[in-house]
Amino acid sequence: MQSSLQIKNLQLFRQDQRLLRLNEQVNGGEILTIMGPSGSGKSSLLNWLTGTLSSSFKAEGEVWLDGQNIDQLPTHLRHIGVLYQDALLFSHLSVTGNIAFAMPKGNKKQRLEKIEQALEQVGLKGLGSRHPDTLSGGQQARVALLRLLLSEPKAILLDEPFSKLDTQLRADIRQLVFEQVRNHQLPTIMVTHDHSDAEAANGKVINLEGC
Repeated sequence: MQSSLQIKNLQLFRQDQRLLRLNEQVNGGEILTIMGPSGSGKSSLLNWLTGTLSSSFKAEGEVWLDGQNIDQLPTHLRHIGVLYQDALLFSHLSVTGNIAFAMPKGNKKQRLEKIEQALEQVGLKGLGSRHPDTLSGGQQARVALLRLLLSEPKAILLDEPFSKLDTQLRADIRQLVFEQVRNHQLPTIMVTHDHSDAEAANGKVINLEGC
């Protein structure tokens, strides 16, 4: 069965004000882009999807992932990965340690081999023993992406993940992320302010203004 993320009859409120209304299905490898001004509900939508919506908001609706209703599940059982603006790497762990932290438990040797292969694929061969603080912004962004992918999510949320990168690096990292989304056939929702992100995603764009 093809992977899919479905938002069914979502209405999101802050107090009595409705911020957004959404009915969408995102299939594996597709990227749905959500745009809109600050306060339009973009981040709250992602929080609702991951089960971390603040109590100052109220939501009606359901979220389905691969045919299962997950909106009552705790966050760690939803299998939805998030890539943020900041890499959020642990400075007390090596690059390998950061990636391994999020991986499903298993044979240690196999996990380390998998990490080495993944690092090589994104141009970070031999950097597994380095500490994140010694890496460039672009290298940190790639490590964060690998940590996400190797955690084996069933869907991905992109929360302005390219906004702190300079123009050229932004284009490179964005291309890498979108390639991985399509290679792994992961349904993906991206929140961004940047129209170039939306164009590069090459999928449906929803603007929350006026919802």
